[in-house]
Amino acid sequence: MGQKKIGHTGTLDPRATGLLVLCLGRATKIAQFLSDFDKSYDATVRLGQSSPTYDSEGISPDDKPQPVPDLSENDINEILDKFRGRIKQKVPPFSAVKVNGEKLYKLARRGENVELPEKDIEIKNIELVGIKLPEINLRIDCSKGTYIRTLAHDIGCEIGCGAYLSALVRTRIGPYKLEDALSVNQIKHYRDAGKLKGQIRPIESVLQFPWLKVHEEFSPHILTGRPPRLKDISEMGGSFEVDELISLKDHNDMIVAVGRAGMDSGQLNEEDNRDFFKYVRVLN
Repeated sequence: MGQKKIGHTGTLDPRATGLLVLCLGRATKIAQFLSDFDKSYDATVRLGQSSPTYDSEGISPDDKPQPVPDLSENDINEILDKFRGRIKQKVPPFSAVKVNGEKLYKLARRGENVELPEKDIEIKNIELVGIKLPEINLRIDCSKGTYIRTLAHDIGCEIGCGAYLSALVRTRIGPYKLEDALSVNQIKHYRDAGKLKGQIRPIESVLQFPWLKVHEEFSPHILTGRPPRLKDISEMGGSFEVDELISLKDHNDMIVAVGRAGMDSGQLNEEDNRDFFKYVRVLN
């Protein structure tokens, strides 16, 4: 893509496929504002066998599957009900999360047992879309930080026969959907045709925060982090409350900084010179 810097807004497990949101060039500086989105997945869970990695990577040809109960759709949905909503989830032992300064997967490879950290997550929706035992297919909407591997493992524990994640596709990240994404081959095609720029979304279409636009004479001061005053603002888009993220545009309508509101938009007046914009990131 001819870029010196490319950043992602959330990793995929090595055996997972699907959507990855990438930030290019100066847009790498907005990655922090795109990492809190909910995500959606299509997952295949294989019952009857547990995996130390909670996915197919940890399965050995010598491992013998356990008998799987003859589960009906109602049986499975009753089990899935236990995972809907806000729950606590343990981090998988083979992950990059650190315990006492060391990554869990390194401890797991050495055979060391440690207390796995728990995190608060939310399973906003979990839908059974197919049964072909010993596999079940699920569609999941969840908060950021959810481990679908752990969810598969926990479902197996709840049933009592063990389970692991055998396939995973990420289909959505916030407003972005897999069907709207480009594959690597498609990117190459547009690049070779000289049409790649038209496929890249500008920062202004991605950051949907309320915004303030400054006069031309103030625009150079944004890069030095000088806080604007009301006399420096030429336009305002949307309303905001104190501590809410807002964008700062230059006179050419380019977003050049993101900050937090120091007060509600309804409190702005020409006599008040308090800082109503506190810089979080300058996008130079």
